[in-house]
This record gives sequence, structure tokens and C-alpha cells, in this order.
Amino acid sequence: MSKTMKISESLIEIAKPYAEAQHRSVPKQIEHWARLGKAAEENPELSIVFIQNSILALAEEKAGMATPYSFGE
Repeated sequence: MSKTMKISESLIEIAKPYAEAQHRSVPKQIEHWARLGKAAEENPELSIVFIQNSILALAEEKAGMATPYSFGE
């Protein structure tokens, strides 16, 4: 389900270089920021780097790139 949303031109302009650097579209970059912001608000005790790495780990697991961790080895 796709909905149209009005996003300010200033936010779009700010997102452009970040999107290009991360090989994302501008809308995907803004979605990424929204996902990070939501997670940060829900978990104020966690650093943004930890949240970013957690999102990456979930995406890697979903893509079948996860490997089991062996404790004590």
C-alpha cells in the first residue's frame, strides 16, 4: 500500500548527498532516518551506532548472511 506524503524541500535537499553516499534513493534515505529515529526514541539507552549495527545485522540475517556464534571457542 503506497501513500503519498508531502516532504519539505529542505529535507529532500539535506537527504540528497546522504542518499548518494549510501547508494539509496532520497525516499529510502528518509525512511532510513525515520527507522533510526524511531528505534532511538524507543531505546534511549542505546547509542545510534549500536542501533545502526543492529539494523544491519537484522538485514544480513534476512539475506542469509548470518553465521552461528559458538560460545567458548
